[in-house]
Amino acid sequence: MISTKGRYAIRVMIDLAQQNSESYIPLKDIAARQGLSKKYLEIIVKDMVTGGLLTGASGKGGGYKLCRKPEEYSVGEILELMEGKMTSVACLANETNECPRKSECCTLPMWEEYDKMVHDFFYSKKLTDLMEPQPKNV
Repeated sequence: MISTKGRYAIRVMIDLAQQNSESYIPLKDIAARQGLSKKYLEIIVKDMVTGGLLTGASGKGGGYKLCRKPEEYSVGEILELMEGKMTSVACLANETNECPRKSECCTLPMWEEYDKMVHDFFYSKKLTDLMEPQPKNV
């Protein structure tokens, strides 16, 4: 299951992409537009800055902005940063896949196939695929 942390991170990224600005966007503005707690978003954006998805600046004129163009972000990379590796079963959670039943497990191929489908789905979705057109200022 995707947690609020992962879902809110995607919303923050979409919000920043929709602003289409080279300027830093204050977190209070993002929180207000998204109807989310600024306090909770502070935790989320800190991880996103550390993970290289956003850049942040403090002080007057500070806030957050994307490091790359919106079309260069996949939903998969955002979710993996926030949620960790997304696997369906514990035996696939580590890189070595050293389950003692690996050689005799009849269900392992199914879980591997499922995890690959989930991975490919989220990594094929770009941030721009989720953006709604913004109304033009009249």
